[in-house]
Amino acid sequence: MCMNCGCGMPDNDMGNPKLIINKTFEEAAKAAGQSVEEAKKNVYEYLKKEMDKKKK
Repeated sequence: MCMNCGCGMPDNDMGNPKLIINKTFEEAAKAAGQSVEEAKKNVYEYLKKEMDKKKK
């Protein structure tokens, strides 16, 4: 989904290349020498920590 709007379409940037889509993770993973799953997991863990901080 353009991951930041929540539309549920993971490969559709809706004409705006600045939105986060699966391709974003593919490119970032390749640049870091990791799998897409690893990149997504790392982002997920980071965001979870950030959201937990906001709750406190």
